[in-house]
Amino acid sequence: MCGIIGILGSHQVAPQLVEALKRLEYRGYDSAGVATIDDAGKLDRRRAVGKLVNLSDRLVAQPLSGRSGIGHTRWATHGAATEGNAHPHQRGPVAVVHNGIIENFKELREELVAAGYSPESETDTETVAMLTAKYLADGLTPVEAARATLSRLHGAFALAFLFEGESDLMVAARRGSPLAVGHGDNEMYVGSDAIALAPFTDRITYLEEGDHVILTREGAEVFNADGRPVNREIAQIDVGATTIDKGGYRHFMAKEIAQQPAVIGDVLSHYIKDGRIVLPEGLDFRDTDRLTLVACGTAYLAGYVAKYWFEKLAGLPCDLDVASEFRYREPPLSDKSWAMFISQSGETADTLAALHYANGKVAKTLGVVNVGTSAIARDTDIALPTLAGVEVCVASSKAFTCQLTVLAVLALKAAHDRGRLTDAELASHIDDLRAIPALVNQAINIADECQELSGWLSESTDVLFLGRGPLYPVALEGALKLKELSYIHAEGYASGELKHGPIALIDQHMPVVVVAPRDELFEKTISNMQEVMARHGQVLLISDAAGIREGGDGVRASLTMPTGGGIFQPIVYAVPMQYLAYYTAVAKGTDVDQPRNLAKSVTVE
Repeated sequence: MCGIIGILGSHQVAPQLVEALKRLEYRGYDSAGVATIDDAGKLDRRRAVGKLVNLSDRLVAQPLSGRSGIGHTRWATHGAATEGNAHPHQRGPVAVVHNGIIENFKELREELVAAGYSPESETDTETVAMLTAKYLADGLTPVEAARATLSRLHGAFALAFLFEGESDLMVAARRGSPLAVGHGDNEMYVGSDAIALAPFTDRITYLEEGDHVILTREGAEVFNADGRPVNREIAQIDVGATTIDKGGYRHFMAKEIAQQPAVIGDVLSHYIKDGRIVLPEGLDFRDTDRLTLVACGTAYLAGYVAKYWFEKLAGLPCDLDVASEFRYREPPLSDKSWAMFISQSGETADTLAALHYANGKVAKTLGVVNVGTSAIARDTDIALPTLAGVEVCVASSKAFTCQLTVLAVLALKAAHDRGRLTDAELASHIDDLRAIPALVNQAINIADECQELSGWLSESTDVLFLGRGPLYPVALEGALKLKELSYIHAEGYASGELKHGPIALIDQHMPVVVVAPRDELFEKTISNMQEVMARHGQVLLISDAAGIREGGDGVRASLTMPTGGGIFQPIVYAVPMQYLAYYTAVAKGTDVDQPRNLAKSVTVE
C-alpha cells in the first residue's frame, strides 16, 4: 500500500524515481508524483492521477531537473484520488511523501490553521508538510524541524522529507510501516522495500520500529525511537530474487500461477530432507494446548484450510481469527498456547498489531511470511519463510499455495509430536505432500478450459462457490479471487449451509461452482449440488475423474482435476480458482495485476 522512493544521486533523478515507482506498482495506487531539488537548490514537484504513464507524460511536458528527489505512489485513504491529494505534499521549503495514516492530523491541522496555515488538500499527509514548514519558519534547522514534527505524530507511517536548498540531505522515518535504506557509491536511497532499491544497490539497511535516519551522499545516521544513535545491520540482498518481469506472460498473475509447481517444490525441499521434516529448533507441539491462527484476506483462508489439518491430523484445537477483529476483541490467551501469524508481506498492519497483542500472553509466536526481513518475521519467536519469491500481482496465487504448503508441514510435525501419527503414517503423508508439485503442474493444464468458461462467468452478476471440509475455504478463496479481479459479486459457502439461506438465490442465471474431489464428503456435496440443479442453477463441477463420472450428469460444465495428494488436495484445487478468476477478468477487460481499490501490502488499518 503506497510506495516511497528517495534518491540522493549523481544523475538526473526524475527518470530514476519513476522507474523505481514502477517496481512498486504491485503495492496498489491511484496517483503518483515526484519532487526534486535542482542545481540551484529549488524544490519543485510533478503529480498525476492514475497510472505512472500519466506522470511520465507530465514530466515530458514539464521536466524536473536535479540529482536529489523523492517519489510516491498513493493509495487513497484521506481524500479522493485527485492531483491535489497526490504526493509529494509541499509546503514552502519542504516536500513530504508518506505511507500510513496520521491519526491526530485533524488536531494538528486545527492548530496550524489557527497559526495562519491553510490546507490545500484533504489529506492527513499535508499536515506533516505544514507542521514541518512551521517549525522551519520558527527557526529550526531541517533536521530539527523533521524531528519536532515526528514527535507530534500519532499513528502508523513511513515518511521521507526533502528540503529546499538542501540537495545533500534527506530525512526518513518509520513507525508501523516498512522502510529500507540503500547504500550506494556516494549515493544513498530510501524505499518502501528492497524491490524498489534493487536496481541501485544490493546493500540494504532495514529500519526498525521508531527509527529515523539522516541521509547524505556519504552515508546514513540512524536514530532509534528514543533519539539515540544506533547501528543497524547492512544486509546484502539477492538482486536476482527481486527481478520483476512478466517472463513472456500477458500478466504477472499468469506467470505466478505457472510458477507454483516450482516454488511449492522449493518449499518442500527446504522443509523436508531425506523424508524427514526439518524445522527450526523450538517447534515441538507436545505441550501446546491450543493454536491461534491470525491473518487477513487470502492468508486468512490459508489459515482456514490449516485449521482442518491441525485439528484432524494433530488433534490440536485451533482458533482462527481475522486480524482486524482479533486485535480489538482482545481474546483471552493461554500461556500454554501458541499463536501463528500468516502474512505474505510480513507487514500487514492488523496482523502485526495482533502479534504485538499476543506477545507475552502465549508460550510461542510463529510467523509464516514471504519476506524474511519483515516486521512479523523479526517480532515472532520463530519465522517460517514461505519462499514464494516476489509476487507482483495484487491478487495472491503462489504466495497462497506456498503458505498452505508450509502450514501442511507444520500440521504434520504437530501430529507426529503429539503421537497422532506413527512414523509410517507420517511417511505416507509426506509422500502425499511431495506429490503436490506434480499434481499442481497437471492442474495448470486446465487453463484453456477455464478460459473457455470465462465468457459464461463474465456475463454473470453473481456467482456462488460451494465446498465441504478443507475444500470449503478453497471455495471461499475462489469467490474472493473472482471479486478481486473481475468485480463480479461472488460468495463462498459450506455446501451444507446451502439450505440455510443461499438456496434462495438459485435460479437459471446463477453459476454455482462446486469444489468436490471424490473423498469421504463427496456424496454429501453432490447431494447439495443436486438441490441446486433442481432449481435450475447452472453448475460447474470441479472434481477428479471418478467424481466427474459419478456426479457429473446434468451439470453445465466440469473441470477434471488430477487424483492424489490425500488431505493436501486443497493446494491443488486452488489452481482452478485462480484460473477462473484470471480468465474472467481478462474477458471483462479489468486490470488483472492491479485491481481497482486494492493494494498488495496493506500497511494501514
